[in-house]
Amino acid sequence: MSQPLRVLIADDEKMARKRLRRLLETAGGVTIVSEARSGEEAAAALDPESIDAAILDIDMPDLDGLQLAELAGRRGIPVIFVTAHEQHAVKAFATGATHYLLKPLALPELDAALARVRDRASPRTPERIALTVGDDVHLVPTASISHAVFDGTLVTVHAEGREWLSSDSLQDLERKLAGGDFLRVHRRALVQLAHVERLEPLPSGGYNAVLSSGAEVPVSRQVARELRRRLL
Repeated sequence: MSQPLRVLIADDEKMARKRLRRLLETAGGVTIVSEARSGEEAAAALDPESIDAAILDIDMPDLDGLQLAELAGRRGIPVIFVTAHEQHAVKAFATGATHYLLKPLALPELDAALARVRDRASPRTPERIALTVGDDVHLVPTASISHAVFDGTLVTVHAEGREWLSSDSLQDLERKLAGGDFLRVHRRALVQLAHVERLEPLPSGGYNAVLSSGAEVPVSRQVARELRRRLL
């Protein structure tokens, strides 16, 4: 990435933010767009139009770092954790975090994490993706995929009137489709936004997304605002 990496830093401890700022200034190639003292402040600043990466602590008021990382993931913003708590690493990587660094932070560790974020910047969605179906591998045009739904055992991928019952997980599909117009709208469902024709509100606060094929896909209440933002 030729332009400086635009980052948000979030930590409820002032000295921790100050030290992180100094390290980032030393690392170079970084612009600190925003500092947050709480999860709520950080969530308000997680805008993919202005943020390339978020550097988060785990323990913060309002929302913790893990909750923020899930929100950042839905918005396509890479996350680097900087924390004193090593026991949360597994959960952190489950949210899709790029790196999990322990305090006190050293510059070489931070440099490596920033380099990894830069490597992931501006991913290109492939024209076709490989789906594992039993012992076979099917190459499916990405643009044709309208949605994928997990039934508790396998994932069904829907594309132009065809269905593939794949052993790939939704997480696998998200990684393969990174950089495209796809959104995880529910823990069991992934949709391509270009195929969404309308949203039907539900009493729960969520929606049913009605697709061009006529299929209906549930949208959780937590993702409803993000989906509206992406569609409008």
